[in-house]
Amino acid sequence: MEKKLKFFFDKQGDVLDISIGEPKGAISKEMSNDIVMRIDPKTNKIVGFTILNFEKRFEQLNKAETLSHNRYFCPD
Repeated sequence: MEKKLKFFFDKQGDVLDISIGEPKGAISKEMSNDIVMRIDPKTNKIVGFTILNFEKRFEQLNKAETLSHNRYFCPD
């Protein structure tokens, strides 16, 4: 079954949430400064990401940011 990415941006909090499929409870693991990966504790699969200070981060960078992590993204 193909899962869709769902985006939610909280402008006041400057937080971007990206969910893979429907949002669900997860444990969070910080990948880098202000970037968090959300993992389903039952399946150990990635279920989303949260980026804090989203607009501020990309206004200053004005470029793409690359993250390295040794997990594979394989949605069901």
